Amino acid sequence: MVRELVTHKQLVLVAGRGHSSLASSVAENLDVPLTEISLSTFANGEIYCRFGESIRGCDVFVFQSHCDPINDRLMEQMLMIDAAKRASAKRITAVCPYYGYARQDRKAEGREPISARLVADMLTTAGADRVVSVDLHTGQIQGFFDVPVDHLTAVPVIADYLAEVLTGEITVVAPDAGGGKLARRYASKLEEQHGLDIDLAFIDKRRPKGTHNVAVATEVVGNVEGRICVLVDDMIDTAGTVVSAAELLMARGASEVLIAATHGLLSGPAVDRLKNGPIREVIVTDTLPISPEKQFDSLRVLSIAPLLGAAIDAVFGDGSVSGLFGGDNF
Repeated sequence: MVRELVTHKQLVLVAGRGHSSLASSVAENLDVPLTEISLSTFANGEIYCRFGESIRGCDVFVFQSHCDPINDRLMEQMLMIDAAKRASAKRITAVCPYYGYARQDRKAEGREPISARLVADMLTTAGADRVVSVDLHTGQIQGFFDVPVDHLTAVPVIADYLAEVLTGEITVVAPDAGGGKLARRYASKLEEQHGLDIDLAFIDKRRPKGTHNVAVATEVVGNVEGRICVLVDDMIDTAGTVVSAAELLMARGASEVLIAATHGLLSGPAVDRLKNGPIREVIVTDTLPISPEKQFDSLRVLSIAPLLGAAIDAVFGDGSVSGLFGGDNF
């Protein structure tokens, strides 16, 4: 006699200490509770992790945004993944709204690491069967993984907001040559879905050799005179690049400048630069926590939780994630 067992899938969402408010919002959108997990730090800095209930046979989503202190958050996520694997989870998905070390995706000079690949290897070795992230610095990072990657984009979220607050002649501006694809994606959304009049422009940027977080905008290619300019990028770190670009756009006759980016790192002098720059509004999402001291009047933070919730639900149900974006998320 053959014994048969009909199984059912169970979604388990567990979050690290990187961005608890976003994790709670995602859980609300999914209408599931955050699974209990014990996380603590020993006196010497080592991290302890233990699931508070059985997750055997479950579809586990390990949620962690790689925020400051980034190395602790990365290690914490890997320990949670390892604990889930050893607790016999059926499938483990690493959910990283902001993927750490993404900018180090190639060797710009000799004797440098490719850190984005190293992080991919570590997550896979820890036991992740799948990865979900939002607006990777470059799409090629998906190729660093030997497991499936669901690459989400915040462009629809930000474009919908821009359509609400902008009228008139608008130019979407890429802050460097590599941002052209992202700028075209924004322009397409604003034109096709919201019927706005959109032009494209590009900033010629120079980065002094051997420097980090230093870039100077030197010239504008495109029509910006008398137009509202929207500078778009994947992240704002120290804000040197975008503020330099905003100053150049105003000098070339732009009527107003807005800045839109998915990830608001806002490191070091970023807040002072953005507050004192010729910028009408700075728009970011909550992929990273923004502390009260980093918030200012012209900063607008949009929620990415509904998008993450929809993506996790699609992964759990073996549905299409790219279908959420009409295939325009690569």
